[in-house]
Amino acid sequence: MKTVKICLNSIEKVKSFVNVITRFDVDFDLVSGRYVIDAKSIMGIFSLDLSKPIDLNIHASEEMDTILEALKPYMIEQ
Repeated sequence: MKTVKICLNSIEKVKSFVNVITRFDVDFDLVSGRYVIDAKSIMGIFSLDLSKPIDLNIHASEEMDTILEALKPYMIEQ
């Protein structure tokens, strides 16, 4: 598992983010405070506070480089 910080501060970003991660057959969780939701759920994402960066847990053992490359537009440099 790998955790990265992402920013989803607009409706368009949320839509395109979900479209990107649904291409991968791995689990993604968004963690905001004590809430953990499925990152492939648009309704779940909108239940979070999107004004702050959110942790994205990527549950993948293979193709991690491909996944991280696809997520670059949403990631916050750490």
